[in-house]
Amino acid sequence: MKSFIIIALAAATLSDSVHAKKPEPYVWPELGVESKIIFPNHGAIRNFEADGSDGIWLEDRQRRWYYAELLGGCYDLNFAQAIGFDTGGSPQFDKFSSIIVRGQKCPLISLQTSEKPLPRKERLKLRNAAKVAAKDVVAPSN
Repeated sequence: MKSFIIIALAAATLSDSVHAKKPEPYVWPELGVESKIIFPNHGAIRNFEADGSDGIWLEDRQRRWYYAELLGGCYDLNFAQAIGFDTGGSPQFDKFSSIIVRGQKCPLISLQTSEKPLPRKERLKLRNAAKVAAKDVVAPSN
């Protein structure tokens, strides 16, 4: 009798899970929206990629990308293998925070949601093409 009850309960549980509605996928914010990363010093940031000395792309645990624009240059950023996060006592990394690269504190201007960055070689190729195009532009004469 007990085994019959256990089998009946197991069957009822399985039938409920089959008919259960699948949860809607979480919709991430639009690209270019000011954002924040909670608990960056506790594994919330899993990857980073420098954008020269002007900014840095950050990837969080859910594989979302952010672009942090820096206030002025952070000269060793392009060669850094590790960085630190200074949140100023707050548990979140946002536009009021800083990154630390080889002892140099680099404050942020903004932290916005972003797409995954292009590979480095493609970014350099596009940057060089823009420089060449800028040289071809002629200023209007008076």
